[in-house]
Amino acid sequence: MKFGYNDTVKKLTKRIWVSLILFGLFGQLAWAVENMYFNLFIYNTVAKSTRAVTVMVQASGIVGTVTALIMGTVSDRIGNRKAMLSLGYIFWGISTLAFAFINTENIQNIFNIDPAASSGLFGLSGNGATLTVAVTLIAIIVMDCVMTFFGSTANDAAYNTWVTDNVDGKNRSKVESVLSTFPLVALLIVAGGFGLLLGENNNYPRMFYILGGTVTACGVAGLFFVKDRKGLSPEKLEKLWKNLAYGFLPSTVKRYKPFYIVLLAWLLISIAAQIFMPYLVIYLEQYLKFTVIEYSIILGSMVLSAAIVIVILGRVTEKIGRFRMLLIGCAAYTVGLFSIYFVHDVGKTALMVTLAGTGFVMLIGMLLVTTTLGAYLRDFTPVDSAGKLQGARMVAQVLIPMFTGPAIGDAINQAMARKNPDLTYIDITTEMTANIPAPEIFLVGSLVLLTILLPIFLLRREQKKHGLVMQWQPSGCAEPTLGIGRELQKSDGADCADNSQTDGTQTPLNDTEATAEKKV
Repeated sequence: MKFGYNDTVKKLTKRIWVSLILFGLFGQLAWAVENMYFNLFIYNTVAKSTRAVTVMVQASGIVGTVTALIMGTVSDRIGNRKAMLSLGYIFWGISTLAFAFINTENIQNIFNIDPAASSGLFGLSGNGATLTVAVTLIAIIVMDCVMTFFGSTANDAAYNTWVTDNVDGKNRSKVESVLSTFPLVALLIVAGGFGLLLGENNNYPRMFYILGGTVTACGVAGLFFVKDRKGLSPEKLEKLWKNLAYGFLPSTVKRYKPFYIVLLAWLLISIAAQIFMPYLVIYLEQYLKFTVIEYSIILGSMVLSAAIVIVILGRVTEKIGRFRMLLIGCAAYTVGLFSIYFVHDVGKTALMVTLAGTGFVMLIGMLLVTTTLGAYLRDFTPVDSAGKLQGARMVAQVLIPMFTGPAIGDAINQAMARKNPDLTYIDITTEMTANIPAPEIFLVGSLVLLTILLPIFLLRREQKKHGLVMQWQPSGCAEPTLGIGRELQKSDGADCADNSQTDGTQTPLNDTEATAEKKV
């Protein structure tokens, strides 16, 4: 068994870098549009209902997780990441294009719905709460699930395991620092550029045409450009369901304990993010009254500055130490998010500057945490069966957070709306009651974020418990050891006797290794 650190890749070639950037960036662009503009698509063109947004996010999380559970194992079984990656992106783009044709008029004509029929689904109320609106919302949610299936297959199951296959331990922090900027770079492009594509008349079809076509073209390019790691071969899996359940077995958790401690940290920070993230742009538009151009400037300045800083910090992460960087990131993330709660009721210019500043601190913290945790997670991922653990990763990073986080956020929005009548109004265009996100979602998010301290110190305790290096072995001697905070000594399947003592005692470090370990 080979773990996340491997020596099969000595150098990151130009082909690997181009593939990393191409599929990583365009994948994040597609996710950013779903996370940001699908919410606005529903809110601005169908119904101003935060509950509908919540249901869509939850459904997407369920589909994404189930897809990763199945397709991650399938990717190991067929031993061909390239085909899943490329074809997945092609169909991902096509399903994105389909949203250009979903609107209340088309839905009413297709299903021959009585225009006078009403519906209270998704908490709809008012004269405009018709059955047509409800069915349109359902159609968008269903199509979002279809798109999520292809996106999760391509990005979560295929791309992530392809990265683990092709990036060795020595390059991991550098690659993670680059990959971690893609969500924010995508946010910058989507919030700014795609906002301009929408224009004053909310031209969503044009946006879907451009994005869908671009993602499809990316998949076609992958058919000719992407190469799998040498030596990658199909896994001989006895039973599909046995391997689907592999990542959830108590024995697996015990065997890869550090991997699951990191997953617990991911779970908590993801829940905190999902409390406010689905409603962020709606909050900027509806509560703070920013125009598309204004919030694009705010987000753009935050994203651009944070991306530059995080790339610089990524180069010194190993010198400072991952654990210290993780603590710094948690502090910045919490303080920044907590501060956003207080940013309102000032002049427009002061509001923009203050929000950009607090948002910058929040994003720097978020990136430091995700960069560091991402590097740890890949360190502790078994390379040859990476796909089998993608399901467990998706449950921790996607399913639970995307179900519980928006539920908490929407509960806060609904509770505050009952206390503050300014958070609801009758939309003149749709004649339905509109719900506005409340600033308390940022306050609660920052409080939930503090819980990450538990798994962080659990991971630290594991390091101290086993000394500078945790010379830990799975059952069976012919397995490589797993090092906490440093590279594996071997990852080519060499006999255990080459790496550690068979009696479980620690292998002494030389002076250079010991010095490096003390810096972590």
